[in-house]
Amino acid sequence: MSEPALRKLVEEHWTALESQPTTGEHRLRVSQLPVATAEGALGAAVDHQGHRHLLVPVNTRAKIRSGLDGPVLRLRKRPLEDEDTYQTYADLACLREDLNDLFTKLCVDVLNTVRGTPSPPVKALYRVLDRWKALFQTQGPALGTEQLVGLFGELIVLNRLLQRDPGAHRTWVGPKGHRHDFSTGVDAIEVKTAVDRSGRKPRIHGLDQLEPPANGSLCLVWIGLHRMTTSEGGIGFVELVERTLERCDNESALLGLLSDVGYRHFEADRYRDVRFGVGDEAWFQVLPGFPGLTGNALAAAGLPLSVVDVEYTIDLTGDVPAPLSPDDVSRAVERIVQESE
Repeated sequence: MSEPALRKLVEEHWTALESQPTTGEHRLRVSQLPVATAEGALGAAVDHQGHRHLLVPVNTRAKIRSGLDGPVLRLRKRPLEDEDTYQTYADLACLREDLNDLFTKLCVDVLNTVRGTPSPPVKALYRVLDRWKALFQTQGPALGTEQLVGLFGELIVLNRLLQRDPGAHRTWVGPKGHRHDFSTGVDAIEVKTAVDRSGRKPRIHGLDQLEPPANGSLCLVWIGLHRMTTSEGGIGFVELVERTLERCDNESALLGLLSDVGYRHFEADRYRDVRFGVGDEAWFQVLPGFPGLTGNALAAAGLPLSVVDVEYTIDLTGDVPAPLSPDDVSRAVERIVQESE
């Protein structure tokens, strides 16, 4: 169905609903739209105040993103029941009649996106809302090479976590200024990434970056990259971002974290040509004797802790300390995922 035909169809559904007698304060007049998904069909609705709604079916246990609560759009979770069915929806409502035309365009965009993707329909809704929001955002400075490399490495690790738990983005605390990139408060992961063929030589920032959480554990992950062209293969930076968004159960929260580190998804075209190959990935358990400077070690040696802005490089190229085995890495990932639940 063409976009004009779909727009006309949606308008007809709302017009027919508006002609029906008004319902009670907490009831909707609902009409099923001809867009079916594995979660159920989408619906048009009108409430007792005459506000138009788009109903996107979701799993009963799904959480709906917060942040849209008027004065123009409101998004909330709404269960609806009739004599035969019970269905839970992400309910997007337009609270201003003078913007009904724009709301129709937005809803048609949602319907077309839902029809064009196998993802859960609520993800299509979020994707459209984020695209429309991007219309009103201004472009910021582009990420530099060092920032892209660092973010690429963190997304590699985040993908490992999301494969075990679609909500594992909650452990990605580095964008919020935490001393470790990933943390549950008990266990943490620090990721160091570089385009460097001289060996595993991560740069450490501060005296607390290699200190595990109190009564917890810390893994340091080294990821060595090399730049690649499209013809050479590798992984595209934007491709990795989109893969991460697809695996995450809250795209909005993840987009917010990406924005905190300077990546705005509506600027993705800036980075389409950025590609990396992963040449080396090694995980280390940070135990007593691990190379590094920490505040605790200086205090134990009786040295003053008035030194600030400490940066240094450690060399993990040799056999000591030894990287974790693949099974130990899997256990470390499983542990941090379980703690985040």
